[in-house]
Amino acid sequence: MSSSAVASPLSAGNRASLTINTPASLAAAAGIIGGAALLGAAINPKQAALYVLGAALGLVLYHAAFGFTSAWRVFIADRRGEGLRAQMVMLAIASILFFPVLASGTLFGQPVSGNVSPAGLGVVVGAFLFGIGMQMGGGCASGTLYTVGGGSTRMLITLAAFIAGSAIGAAHLHWWTALPSLPKISIIELWGPWTALAVQLAVFAAIAAVTVVLEKRRHGQLIEPASSPRQGLARFTRGPWPLVAGAVALALLNFVTLYLAGRPWGVTSAFALWGSKIAAAIGFDVASWPYWSSPASRAALEGSIFNDITTVMNFGIILGALFAASLAGRFAPTWKVPLRSAVAAIVGGLLLGYGARLAYGCNIGAYFSGIASGSFHGWVWLVAAFAGNVFGTRLRPLFGLEVERVKLTGC
Repeated sequence: MSSSAVASPLSAGNRASLTINTPASLAAAAGIIGGAALLGAAINPKQAALYVLGAALGLVLYHAAFGFTSAWRVFIADRRGEGLRAQMVMLAIASILFFPVLASGTLFGQPVSGNVSPAGLGVVVGAFLFGIGMQMGGGCASGTLYTVGGGSTRMLITLAAFIAGSAIGAAHLHWWTALPSLPKISIIELWGPWTALAVQLAVFAAIAAVTVVLEKRRHGQLIEPASSPRQGLARFTRGPWPLVAGAVALALLNFVTLYLAGRPWGVTSAFALWGSKIAAAIGFDVASWPYWSSPASRAALEGSIFNDITTVMNFGIILGALFAASLAGRFAPTWKVPLRSAVAAIVGGLLLGYGARLAYGCNIGAYFSGIASGSFHGWVWLVAAFAGNVFGTRLRPLFGLEVERVKLTGC
């Protein structure tokens, strides 16, 4: 079994045919085009553009099966590092694009700022919990959205619990932020953009080299990805894409996000907003939570969710993944979820949501966008979340969840 064969939760047990699902593809396309038109008219053209950008991210995530969770799991359990190496490529390209721009503070005349957050005890605990949740829930923040769009009914359970955990985390965040913490540290400001970039690229290269050494030590060679059933234009439009192609596309699209939104890509702040609005609707005094005390956050809580950039991008990701899955002929939801798997999805989703709030973000906002922004907190998140993934990978068999391994051949 190749690493790409397990890169997406959709790849296991999907019995869909390889013919285009026309009704689903038309529905997704109508949702993307119609949603953009409505957002452009009701909010503004930039919000519509961000929605379409989210759809592009969803399509890339699905077609490249760019899973953070499975990539970390197969490296932890089986030392296969293709997914981790693709992540290093993604981070390297994003850093090259981001660092000079963030140092100047503008991009084509648009003011921009990075995702730079404090690195404290709450971040360590939150990222560790998030890492466990990745393996229990079966996905990360972006992974949950694109697999829901791709037809994974189990991930609907994870997403619902993710939203609930995010609201609980928002309610508790003031307690965690009072614990010992380093201030916001930007290595771009600390060392200058070019020195910081050189150091960061060297670390990416070192991580990639370690995965190569460990993979060859375990398997005797690098595991070859599975061959694609499609080539040329058909592969581009219907997938599957090489992981590296996904890495490049995600880095470029995050750079577009930086320009349009004025800050990098994030996912989970919208879950906290959705969960808090639901909590307020059923009677909780959400407005009293310190998390919603600033004027900007209070306006978000009291206003329409469609004014929120992260929300419209998340909706776009779901529809973009639905469009990609239907083009690939893989949109075929199954509604039967084993009890142990459902329990793991609930527990994992709660940990994902709660951990993301404590850690100022998820695999996208803290890891991808944080490191690409030169935030020290992003590196702290990576170490703590990876440790959580190690623990979570060991828990998976207890809930009947697979830990994928290649059968050794005596190499």
